[in-house]
Amino acid sequence: MITIEEFKKKHSYKIRLIGLDLGSKKIGISICDENQSIATPFRIISKTNINDLVNQLKEIINENNIKGIIIGNPINMDGSLGKSSQSVKDISNNIAKLIDLPICLWDERLSTVGAFNISSQLDVNVTKREKDIDKNAAAFILQGAIDYLNN
Repeated sequence: MITIEEFKKKHSYKIRLIGLDLGSKKIGISICDENQSIATPFRIISKTNINDLVNQLKEIINENNIKGIIIGNPINMDGSLGKSSQSVKDISNNIAKLIDLPICLWDERLSTVGAFNISSQLDVNVTKREKDIDKNAAAFILQGAIDYLNN
């Protein structure tokens, strides 16, 4: 894995990225355009074993010409790294061993809250908001990262 700063130095802005929100049961996936201007909610997949996850990611990567992965890192509000953050780091390291793309973690504090609030402003009903929250959170994570990369 690399830091977002290393990613920014080494990679062009003409590549598509995916964003991942690694939940305990579901994984939200988002994709950005090749100009890295907007992240779009893409899909939710069930969290199973690492091999199934990697196979599903490889399929998405190949079908969409993805050149990098941004994974939300659930840092505690005080900036400390808790159990969830360690779990994401472990899964991310396992993904990095099996997928040969640059992978970096992005601070995802408040991404789920942000995604829920944005969808409420769009007048989306609560049931749909809750159903789509994981892929919307992934888009919130990826948008934050690409905004950083473009500055």
